[in-house]
Order: sequence, then C-alpha cells, then structure tokens
Amino acid sequence: MTTFEDVLAGLAARVADLTGQLGRRVDVAAMGVSDRQGHLQLDPPTRISSNRACRMVRAADGWIAVNLAREEDRELVPAWLHGEFGEDPWEQIERLAPSRTREALIAEATLLGLPAGAVGEVVRKAPDANLRLRGPARDRDGPPRVVDLSALWAGPMCGAILAAASCEVTKVESRSRPDPTRTATPEFHRRLNGAKAELALDLADPEGRARLRDIVLAADVVITGARPRAFGGLGFDPEEILDGGAVWVSITGYGWGKGQRVAFGDDAAAAGGLVDWTGGEPRFLGDALADPVTGLAAAVGALEALYSGGAMFVDAGLAPCAAGAAARMGLVP
Repeated sequence: MTTFEDVLAGLAARVADLTGQLGRRVDVAAMGVSDRQGHLQLDPPTRISSNRACRMVRAADGWIAVNLAREEDRELVPAWLHGEFGEDPWEQIERLAPSRTREALIAEATLLGLPAGAVGEVVRKAPDANLRLRGPARDRDGPPRVVDLSALWAGPMCGAILAAASCEVTKVESRSRPDPTRTATPEFHRRLNGAKAELALDLADPEGRARLRDIVLAADVVITGARPRAFGGLGFDPEEILDGGAVWVSITGYGWGKGQRVAFGDDAAAAGGLVDWTGGEPRFLGDALADPVTGLAAAVGALEALYSGGAMFVDAGLAPCAAGAAARMGLVP
C-alpha cells in the first residue's frame, strides 16, 4: 500500500535526479522542510485538523472542509451563512451548513474569499504540477536567479529546494504583510528561507512596486503564491515574464484557472480527497498535507524547466496535487 510518505519520497527522488543533473544533488529529507512536527502544537488529526484551524462539516449533500486560519475568516462566517453575529463561528457552521448544499456553500465562500472545499471534489491521477512550455529560456550567465514572492509553506519550500540546488534565491516580502511563518514558526521559517537573500518592500509605494518589477523581470524563475488578480496592481503578469524567457511558478488553491478560490493546506487536502473515512465520516490524515506535496511538485516543475532550458508556466494547485497524492494512495478511484 502506498503511503503519503511514499508519495513525497517519489517526488523527492525526482528532485534529487534533476538537481544531480543540474550540478548539485538535493536531499529533500535532510532539509527538514516536509513536515512541521515540533514547530507548532499539533493534535492527532480527526474531523478537526491537527492545528485546530480547519474542520470537515456535514452539508445537506455531503461533506465540506472549512478553514478559519485567519481572524478575518472567522469574521466572515455570519455573512457566509446568513447567520447572526456574536455566535461562536464553529457552532454556527455546524448548525447552519447541514441545511445547504455543498455547491451553494462553496460558491458563496468563494465570493467572500473564505477557504472552503467540498471533500473529494478534485480528481487527479498524479501529484504533479501542470507544465506549459512557452518558448526558449533567456541566455543565463551564472546560477539561475530566483525571486520568491510566496509565503507560508508550499511556495517557500519550492524556493528552499532551488536554493539548495545552488540557485540564487531572493525572498521578497511586503513590509506591511510579512510571511506569517516568520513569527508563528521561526525555526521552520529559517529552514524554508534561511538560504535565501531577503528583501522587504513597501508595495503600497510606487517606488517599491517599480523596484519589485525590475527584480522580477531580471529573474530566471519567479515563485508566486497569490491569486491571479493580485498581479495587475503590481505592474507585471505571467505572460510578460514568460515572454521574457523566464519560468513562472504559480501556487494557488485550485490551480491558475480557478485562481479566485482561496485554500490552505488542510482544506485543500480534503478537497483533493486526501482523507480517511471512518464510520461514514472523513478524517484528516495529517498536518496540512497539500502543502508539502505541492511544494515538491512545484520544485520538480521548476527544475524540469531549468533542465530543459524552457520558459515554462508551472501551475501547482494545492487541491490538484493533493488529489494526485490521494490517487497514488488508492484513496479515490
């Protein structure tokens, strides 16, 4: 029986092979970036995620996963369910969600930017990113230059692997919205980002946006974790980067084509069917499992682009990569 660890090991083996061919073989397991055990309090997973932020809840026609990882998510619950303000958000969800269909719940959650997915809604055969070759890569003098605009886990994990492979990686953060792992899990943040140069910019300021644009246009690889609409205000987009011969790595909840949907590792894992069923109810299998499998899939895609010498769009969705892992494990047809 294939386990989740086997799925990660398979992707890590591909990373090792590609990085070896590129010049510096990377041992992902030795990096300590594939799980957060010991970096934050984690409970045994049940219908509630290990970090207690996400739950699987019964709807009228099945199960959904809802993630209230941010305070703003908790505040959105009454608007989402047309409930009363002041009630505990989880009590309100458990009380009102069973009267509505999964489709209706997910549609309104999407409009509000609330992380929610129907359990098993995404089906995929393999835990790989979608790759779209645009054209030849630009001429490169020296090691690849990587700009990491992502935060949290999957994107920074991709950047950490590229840094370990001798790429020159710069992590760029907004001064007003730094990566939450910097304070929440500082040692894990160091493992993900310690080998990168760091740059904080004021993206509300035209000069800050102009500097970001210059840095991105000069990069060989750009790693992003934002929804598509975010880039219009920053002054660049994937097509411009690809036309310039670079690689664009997009990490979103459900893939670039469904970039309006928000997701985190636990709700995305559930949406991909990466769950266990006990007594007719779904159970989480581990901590935010969509993140490490997507981080590895994104790294494999970026490395394949660098090895082949192509300008490539690497579309790594949390839920699709989780669905691919679930298929490899025999959890879904």
